[in-house]
Amino acid sequence: MAATAAAPGTASSLLLSPRRSRGGGGAALSSFRAAAPRFRSPRCVLGSDQLRVVDGGKRTGGVEPWGAVWTPKAPASEARLAALPREARDSRMKIFSGTANRPLSQEIAAYLGVDLGKILIKRFADGEIYVQLQESVRGCDVFLVQPTCSPVNENLMELFIMIDACRRASARSITVVIPYFGYARADRKAQGREAITAKLAANLLTEAGSDRVIVCDIHSTQALGYFDIPVDHIYGQPVILDYLASKTISEDLVVVSPDVGGVVRARAFAKKLFDAPLAIVDKRRQGHNMSEVMHLIGDVKGKVAIMVDDMIDTAGGS
Repeated sequence: MAATAAAPGTASSLLLSPRRSRGGGGAALSSFRAAAPRFRSPRCVLGSDQLRVVDGGKRTGGVEPWGAVWTPKAPASEARLAALPREARDSRMKIFSGTANRPLSQEIAAYLGVDLGKILIKRFADGEIYVQLQESVRGCDVFLVQPTCSPVNENLMELFIMIDACRRASARSITVVIPYFGYARADRKAQGREAITAKLAANLLTEAGSDRVIVCDIHSTQALGYFDIPVDHIYGQPVILDYLASKTISEDLVVVSPDVGGVVRARAFAKKLFDAPLAIVDKRRQGHNMSEVMHLIGDVKGKVAIMVDDMIDTAGGS
C-alpha cells in the first residue's frame, strides 16, 4: 500500500490506496473515494512539518495530486539544529547550580563563557526542597553541577529534584556533574549484612532521569560499573602535579601513602613527581573515622611530605 493525498472534499487528509489495476481503475477509484471517511490517518505520520510530498523527485505545492507519495524527512528538531549557526547552537547548553557549591559552578560557567541558568531552590518549613527552573530548557543540553558533600542527604535529594525538574521541562539531555560523589566509599560488602550505597546512589541518579554523569576522583573506580548510563571519570592529578612542579621543593619531596591499601596510588603519583621517594603509614582502624598509627615506613625527616589519599573526611588520616 502507498499513503496518498486525499481528493478535495473527503474527510481524511491521508488515504491508504491499493495499487491500481490496469483495467477498471476508474470504478475502483470512485468506490475507494466514497469509503474515504472510514479511513484514519496512519499512526506513523508525525506531523505536517515532518512530512513532505515528493512527485518525481520534486517537492509539490498547493493541492496535492492524487498518487503523490508521502515520505518522512529528518526530525524537525534535528533539522532546525543543523540549520542554526554555531554561535546559536551554543545557546542550547544550559548550566545550573545547586546550593552545595555555587562558587564552583560560577567559575565553571565563567571559564566556558556562559551564564549560569536561573533556578529557584528553596526549602519549606518542614525541610522539603522546592526547585523551579526560571528559564526554558526545552531541547537544551543541561548540565547540573552539584557535589554531594555535607550535608550529603540534603544535597543528594536536591540533585534528584533538579534532575526531575529538567526532565519534565523537556530538556534534550541531562548531564550531572558531581565533583564529590557521596556514598561512594561503600562500594563493596566488607562485612555481612551491609548495604552497597554506591550502587544505590547510582541507581537513583539513573532513575531520576540523568543521561550522563561526570565525577572527579571517585573513591574506587569499580563504582563506575554500577552505573547503567555513561560516566566520565575526571582525574585531578594532572592539576596537582603541575602545581607541585611549579614549586622549588623537588629535591625535598616525599610522597606518603596513609595506608597500605593506597601504596599503588602513591607510588604512581611519586613516579610522575620526579620519581620522588615513598613512605607508608601502617595503621589499624578501630572503627569508622577512628584509626591508630602503628608504624611509619620510610624517611620523612626534614622533607616536604605529600600525602595522597582517595578521600579526605576528617583529615586525620582515618
